[in-house]
Amino acid sequence: MRGRRAPTRVERQARTRTGLLDAAERLFTAYGFHATFIEVVADEAGYTKGAVYSNFTSKEDLFFAVYERRVERLIPEVEQALIDAPGTAEGLMSVVSAHARRREANDDGWLAVFLEFWTHVLRHPEHRDRFAAIHNRYTDLFAAAISRLAGERGLQLPFDARRLAVAMTILATGLGLERLTQPGLIDADFGIEMQKLWLDYLTANAAAGGRE
Repeated sequence: MRGRRAPTRVERQARTRTGLLDAAERLFTAYGFHATFIEVVADEAGYTKGAVYSNFTSKEDLFFAVYERRVERLIPEVEQALIDAPGTAEGLMSVVSAHARRREANDDGWLAVFLEFWTHVLRHPEHRDRFAAIHNRYTDLFAAAISRLAGERGLQLPFDARRLAVAMTILATGLGLERLTQPGLIDADFGIEMQKLWLDYLTANAAAGGRE
């Protein structure tokens, strides 16, 4: 009987990187960006501090990798939701609803550290382009959907679809942040309804040629 094949060097490197990313995401989500230290990530993952720096140049690089992985996992989910829905507007609301429910159930820690890192980037301009590039991969999905919706309904959008997509996603983010401190006032249902009102207003206003 043949023994199990030993993993290759590339496979071992990939396993190490994945373990570090998993540990970093858990710690960032639980304790925040600034309170999470490289050596703690290494210990949590069962590796040395040197293993972290063999895969990532800095704590910022590690956070970016965690953020990028989350976006990469989210993209096919959003794309499939838009495909499965009977129309683009319904698809957008399906995505909004799923995100709001997930965030309320178990993703508050990520939302908090995402805001923390966002403000960190504002004070460190050298990271802004990379942050924007990853963020735009997500918002561009909404921009494409908004453009498609306009085409389906013959709408004249009042602004560029990318700007509207940013407005739509930041509305969800802002309401999510308010829910962290005012859960009795803001909940997932309210956030979903506000997004629906925004989308209904956009389509009605665009149908009128952008007039108030």
